[in-house]
Amino acid sequence: MRLRLLLLLALCRAGPAASGRSLSLRGSWRIHSGNGSLELPGRVPGCVHSALLKRGLIQDPYYRFNDLGYRWISLDNWTYSKKFKIPFNISKWQKMNLIFEGVDTVAKVLLNSVPIGRTGNMFKRYSFDITSVVRDVNSLELRFQSPVLYAAQRSKAHTSYSVPPDCPPPVQRGQCHVNFIRKEQSSFSWDWGPSFPTQGIWKDVRIEAYNICHLNYFMFSPVYDNHTQEWSLEIESSFDVVSSKPVSGQVIVAIPKLQTQQTHSIELQPGERTVELFVKINKNVTVETWWPHGHGNQTGYNMTILFKLDGGLSIKKSAKVYFRTVELIEEPIEGSQGLSFYFKINGLPIFLKGSNWIPADSFQDRVTSDLLRLLLQSAVDANMNTLRVWGGGIYEQEEFYRLCDELGIMVWQDFMFACALYPTDRDFMNSVRAEVAHQVRRLKYHPSIIVWGGNNENEAALMMNWYNIPPRELHTYIKDYVVLYVKNIRKIVLAEDKTRPFIISSPTNGAESIKEGWLSLNPYDNNFGDVHFYDYISDCWNWKVFPKARFVSEYGYQSWPSFSTLEKVMQAQCVKTETEFYRRSRSEIVDGQGYTMGALYWQLNDIWQAPSWASLEYGGKWKMLHYFARHFFAPLLPVGFEDQDVFFIYGVSDLRSDCEVKLTVRVHTWSSLEPQCSSETERFVLKAGTAVLLYKESVPVLLKNCGNCTRQSCVVSFYLSTDSQLVSPANYHFLSSLSESVGLHKAHVTAIISQQGDTFAFDLETSAVAPFVWLDVGSIPGRFSDNGFLMTEKTRTVLFYPWKPTSKSELEQCFRVTSLMDVY
Repeated sequence: MRLRLLLLLALCRAGPAASGRSLSLRGSWRIHSGNGSLELPGRVPGCVHSALLKRGLIQDPYYRFNDLGYRWISLDNWTYSKKFKIPFNISKWQKMNLIFEGVDTVAKVLLNSVPIGRTGNMFKRYSFDITSVVRDVNSLELRFQSPVLYAAQRSKAHTSYSVPPDCPPPVQRGQCHVNFIRKEQSSFSWDWGPSFPTQGIWKDVRIEAYNICHLNYFMFSPVYDNHTQEWSLEIESSFDVVSSKPVSGQVIVAIPKLQTQQTHSIELQPGERTVELFVKINKNVTVETWWPHGHGNQTGYNMTILFKLDGGLSIKKSAKVYFRTVELIEEPIEGSQGLSFYFKINGLPIFLKGSNWIPADSFQDRVTSDLLRLLLQSAVDANMNTLRVWGGGIYEQEEFYRLCDELGIMVWQDFMFACALYPTDRDFMNSVRAEVAHQVRRLKYHPSIIVWGGNNENEAALMMNWYNIPPRELHTYIKDYVVLYVKNIRKIVLAEDKTRPFIISSPTNGAESIKEGWLSLNPYDNNFGDVHFYDYISDCWNWKVFPKARFVSEYGYQSWPSFSTLEKVMQAQCVKTETEFYRRSRSEIVDGQGYTMGALYWQLNDIWQAPSWASLEYGGKWKMLHYFARHFFAPLLPVGFEDQDVFFIYGVSDLRSDCEVKLTVRVHTWSSLEPQCSSETERFVLKAGTAVLLYKESVPVLLKNCGNCTRQSCVVSFYLSTDSQLVSPANYHFLSSLSESVGLHKAHVTAIISQQGDTFAFDLETSAVAPFVWLDVGSIPGRFSDNGFLMTEKTRTVLFYPWKPTSKSELEQCFRVTSLMDVY
C-alpha cells in the first residue's frame, strides 16, 4: 500500500533572472468615483474605503453607525488607474503577461485604452496576455462595478427559480444576494460583522516578460511506500513554451539534509506543457515528520529545484519541504451506532482542540503579518492545535498558512460558500472551477491544512429547510447542491490533491451523507461526522444539554469586549463547561454515544469592536474566555462534574506518552482562605491519549467529611501533580449557583508590580476568596499568564507579557482588578 503524504513548499519567488523580467505594479495608484466628482490617491494592495480613510475623506468606518452612513461607497462604481514605464526593452521579450493575484471583485481591465479582460471572482488569479498592447509608457485602468449592484443584477437575471436567501436578517443591516457574487460572503454583513462590500486590487499585481519558456507553477506530493519503506516525491511543473522549437534541458532536485540529489532530462514542446517527475528520497536517511502543536516538532527541509534549459535559460526555485500523513477515520464503533469521525496525523489519533477563524478585518490591507502572528500565537498559547478557516470569509493570505505550518496549527480549510444556496449557471460554475483549482494549487503544499471542507452549513440549510422551500421544488436545489459541491468542487479537489481528505459540508454526517446521496436527512446526527451546537435557552452550566457527538466543529456564546466583566464570566464559564464535556467524552461510549475527538468553539477572533462569540477582541486582546481556553485545552486536565448527586473527576491526556501523576482534591469554604479539607490519591499512570475516571464520591459524603460544608458555603478544587510540581491547571467545581453562595464576601485584591526582564510580575494579595479575578491594564497590549481565576489562597503571582515596550509606572497607572462580587 502506498500512502500519499503532504509536502509543503513555501515557495520563494525568485528575483529577475535569465528566465525573464518582472515589474511590480504595487504602490501608488489613482482612484476616482463613478461620475469623476471624487479623485484621490490609493495604495495597491488596498481598497477604496482605506484610500478614503487615509485622505481624511471619511471617518473610521467602524465608528458608531458608519456602516450605514458609508453605504454610498459600495454602491458607486470606482476606477483604479496607473501610469507607468517599462524599465526594460519590451521588444526583446517574446511574451508579456499582466498578473493579478487578487481583484475585489467585478472589473473591466484596460491597458492603453484597450480592453484586455474582465474579473469577477475575488478568489481567482488572473493572467492577461498584453504582448500586443504593451508600450514603453502605459496607462492601466480597472473599471469596477459595485458588488452590491452586480449581485442584484445577477440575481434578477436568474429567472428560472429563486436562490435563497435573498437578504440577510434586517438586524444585520446588510446587503442582498451575496450568493450571486464570488466575493467574501461576510462582506455583505454577518451576525458578528458589518456590511462593507469593498472594491479594489486586494493582492499583488505585476507584469512578467519572458522568452523561450516560463514556469507557471510547480507542485509536489511526497509518497510513502509501506512495502519498501521508501519516500519519494511526485513533482509536477507547468510551462508556457513560447519557443517555436522544442526546449530541452535538465532538472536538478536537491534536498541536502536528506542527502538527496537527482537529475532528470526533459524536453518541452511548444505551448502549455506539463512535466511530471519522480524523485526517490535516500532511504538511508531518517525523514522527520511535521507534527501539530503539542505532539512533536514542525520539522522541514530546504529543497532547491534548478531547470537548466537550452539557450542558457536557468530557472531556480527554493522550497521548504514538510512531510506528514493525514487520515480521516470513519469506521464502526463497538457499542454504538454510526461511525467514528477523527483524524490521524502520521498514524496517531489526535483530538482536535481549537476554534474557528473569521477574517481579521473588513479591510484586508489592514491585516499585517504582525497581526496574524499575534492572533495565531495566541491560539498556540491557549493550547490550541486547530483552527477552522470558516467558509464565509476568505482563503487567507500566504503568511497565515506559513505561520500555521511554523506553529503547528492544523487548519480545517473551508471553501468559501456559507449559509446559502448557490446558482449553478455556466458562468458561475466556470468561475468556481477556476477558483477551486487555483486555491488548491496555491495552498496544498502546507502541512497545516489537514482537510478541505466544501461549505459551511449548506447541507443543514437545505435538509433542515431553513428557507422554507416547498417539498415539490426541493429536488431542484438538491440537484444544484450535488452539481456544485460533488460534481465540480469535490472532483477538482480529488484530482488536484490526493494528500488529504475532503468533506462536502460542515456539519455533515460524512460517509453517511454520501451513502444517502450526498445529503443526509439529519445532518446533526450525533452518531456521524461533525455537528454545530448552539443553545441559548438551556442552562449552559449543565453538561447534560450538550451533544455527545463524534466531533463538534462549532459551539459558543456571546460576550461584550473588555468593559463588561459579567458578560465575559458567563461566556467563559459556559464554553469551559461545554469543552470539558467534549474532552472527557473522547474515550467512552455512554448510551451509544461518545468518542468525541474534536472541539472547535466559535469563534477565535473578531472583525471589529462589538459583542460577539470571539475569545480574542478586535486587535488581539484576550477575553476571559481565551484565558479559560488556556486551561480547558491543557494537555493534561482534570475535569469535574456531577451526576445524580455524585461528584466525578476524569483525567484527560492529550500527551503522546503515559505519565505518572497523583490527583489532589480540596474543599474550600467561601469565607476562608484556608482549605477546609484536602485529600490525594496514590500515584497512578494516566494513559496517553485517553480520558478516564479518576475520582468518584457522593456529594453529601464529600461535604460531611469536610466539617460544616454545605453546597452553598463550599467549592471544590482539584489538580494533577507529580511529587515536585503541578502538571495540570488547577480546576474547580461549583456545588451551587454563585447567586446562592453563603460566606462569599467582597474581596479586596491588591497588586505589587515588579519588572523581571521583558516581563512583569504582579504579586497579588486578597482579603477573601475571590471568584473570577480579572486583571486589566487598559489599552497596554499584552497578556497575563492567567486571568479570570478563582483565588482561594491569600497570595498569588501572575506574570504579564507585554507585546510592546511598557514600564512599571505605566502598568501601575492603568492597572485595575475586579472579581465577581465587584460586579455581581
